[in-house]
Amino acid sequence: MTLPADVETGAPEVPETLPLLPIRDLVVFPYMIAPIFVSREISIAAIEEAMQGDRLLFLAAQKETGDDRPAPEAIHELGTVGMIMRRRKLPDGRLKLVVQGVARGRIRSFVQEQPSMRVRIAPVHEAPVAIDDRVEALVRATLESVEKIVQQGRSLSPDILAVIQGIRHPGRLADLVASHLAPEVAGAQLLLESQDPVARLQLLNERLEREQAVQQMRQEIQTQAKEVMSQSQREYFLREQLRQIQSELGEGDGRMEEMEQLRKRIALAKMPPDVSEEASKQLRRLEGMHGDSAEAAVIRSYLDWITELPWSTETDDRLDLREAEAVLDEDHYGLDEVKERLLEYLGVRKLKADMKGPILCLAGPPGVGKTSLGKSVARAMGRSFVRVALGGVRDEAEIRGHRRTYVGAMPGRIIQAIKQAGSKNPVVLLDELDKLGQDFRGDPSAALLEVLDPEQNNKFRDHYLNVDFDLSKVLFLATANQLDPIPGPLRDRMEVIAIAGYTDQDKLHICKRHILPRQIEENGLTPELVELSDRAIKALVRGYTREAGLRNLERLVAKLCRKVARRVAEGRTRKTLITAKALPRYLGPARYVDDPALLLDEVGVSTGLAWTQAGGEILQIEASATTGKGGLILTGHLGDVMKESARAALTWARTRAGSFGIPEGWFESHEIHVHVPAGAIPKDGPSAGIAMATALVSVASGIPARHDVAMTGELTLRGRVMPIGGLKAKLLAAMRHGIADAIIPKENEKDLAEIPAAVRRRVRIHPVRSLDEVMALSLARSTAPALTVVEEKPRRSRKRSAPSV
Repeated sequence: MTLPADVETGAPEVPETLPLLPIRDLVVFPYMIAPIFVSREISIAAIEEAMQGDRLLFLAAQKETGDDRPAPEAIHELGTVGMIMRRRKLPDGRLKLVVQGVARGRIRSFVQEQPSMRVRIAPVHEAPVAIDDRVEALVRATLESVEKIVQQGRSLSPDILAVIQGIRHPGRLADLVASHLAPEVAGAQLLLESQDPVARLQLLNERLEREQAVQQMRQEIQTQAKEVMSQSQREYFLREQLRQIQSELGEGDGRMEEMEQLRKRIALAKMPPDVSEEASKQLRRLEGMHGDSAEAAVIRSYLDWITELPWSTETDDRLDLREAEAVLDEDHYGLDEVKERLLEYLGVRKLKADMKGPILCLAGPPGVGKTSLGKSVARAMGRSFVRVALGGVRDEAEIRGHRRTYVGAMPGRIIQAIKQAGSKNPVVLLDELDKLGQDFRGDPSAALLEVLDPEQNNKFRDHYLNVDFDLSKVLFLATANQLDPIPGPLRDRMEVIAIAGYTDQDKLHICKRHILPRQIEENGLTPELVELSDRAIKALVRGYTREAGLRNLERLVAKLCRKVARRVAEGRTRKTLITAKALPRYLGPARYVDDPALLLDEVGVSTGLAWTQAGGEILQIEASATTGKGGLILTGHLGDVMKESARAALTWARTRAGSFGIPEGWFESHEIHVHVPAGAIPKDGPSAGIAMATALVSVASGIPARHDVAMTGELTLRGRVMPIGGLKAKLLAAMRHGIADAIIPKENEKDLAEIPAAVRRRVRIHPVRSLDEVMALSLARSTAPALTVVEEKPRRSRKRSAPSV
């Protein structure tokens, strides 16, 4: 924009009515020359009307710039009378005008609105101004501000300095500077409507001060950006030189593209600052190496790993506890303790977003659903799931990773699992934790101490990465069949949840709800083609699969479905109903049949309760006596602890011989042989002590031991019954084998709260403190001493009734 040569004279006379030209994003001041582009029909009509007359029209700004057809109330009342100095039609149909502001005016009324808008206007006269020291100071301050802004940037043209130097009228100075400053519409309209010249100049001066501050800040930002740009340009030039050198060496442009790709991946990975610095350092090393060197291949592999890890990627937890509980119940029947613990974790997680993930260890026999429970937990929480198999792992580097000095080095299984999950908060299942081994390559269980410690794993350092990775948000689930092989420090870092096994009723529900539908689908059948009765499932559980878990049961159900699938493939279309009587036709005779000899009370035969890796089992202990010089023979592949329990039982029996009617000197004249069947299976542990004592007293006294009583407990030389472990699994085994009464140590009475109600209904449980109480309950006719405090209970008839604790 340029000012007219003379702004003092030559102002034409303004008529009372003029065509109105609404302007979207511009405010025209008096003495201002501005280009305007016009495309609306109503505006073009107003211009044509003005061109036919004296070229005058009224210029007023719109209140809303996006309004294409403004109504009279959408246009500011105060505007500027303008003269069209030049008009030109553009190729796209628009008109380009050059207009000059003449004087201020106010709209009094609208004369017409179509085809063009015409208004009746009234002139706006400025208030008289007295030039005093204050006004002179304001004028000089305005001139100084304009000069500074011109020197700082591009907001004002340098030509304005020559025009305003001689102007001392505050109103005219304000209009000239405002027309060049081009502030936003609202601010410019405020200046235009100010009729007091001094007040208008004061408003303009405030605007100039803000503009001066903005220009100064802009210069600071540009200076900082220029420094960064200079560094970037320097790196660019160096890379270009390096590219040219590599091109001369015949390495081509593919290497540079690879470097650029790696650099982008590092930027997109959103690593922590120290990790990003290490990655950039390794990238610079790679850029300085020959592409075919062995070290370059190692660094490439390292950068691939470090850029693909989810440093900042997390999945959102499903914090609706009802929905999570429904998912857990849908996938697994029972396992209430595990579900309760996980729902507690989600409840705390909902209240405290930055809590650390718990570390749970599910301990129990095979086939009870420990591994599948991990998938269900991940689904309930809405997290990714990864399984890490630890069985047979003997190298510490499998957990913590190999150092990059080794050939074929790679991260450990923990980091590999995180990469596979794609998020930094997955559910990681450490399967078969008790199967870890150790050799000259280190102890993997020791390497897991840092992984499974919530206070340390937020800075887990893999040897391969050599940078810290945060594992505190990972939910670790470990599974184990036994807790004894797990080292104490590692076991101390986990919250152990024992899963003993399922009752027959539990297996019935699980088979109907999960196993049978899954096998029907996997074998290409539909529920309309096969049905398995409840009695058939119970017969499978009791006659074909005496186990704590469900794996053999699922194999047998799969076998039944395959038999049916073959018939369907041969053309059978009717539903096949499999009953208990039909099972031998499909699966052969039952594997487990009650031995009639075990249903009788025998001398020297007692029933013990044992715990194995596969769950609880009953143990028949046999004792026999022959004439000899005295002594004890133990067979059945017994361990040292079990042998010591037998010797302790024999000593106690000898001290109490008179109480059971054993003749004096009987032990010195008889040789006792104690045998535990299934001699090919190693057996050890102290919990069979009271069962061995019962067998010894029975064979020495000739009193039969009850066949429907099973017992477990460690004994002392003085006849005290000590507590044992694995009570739930042992009582489940007693129920599976039809045991009516179970004898347990008194100190294990507190563990009865964990025993399922179905077991307590079918097995009468007797907590005892001494062997005297054991003999009173286990021998067919009691000869216990009178001093024993035992409440005699009526013998059960052979017909089973519902026992109680």
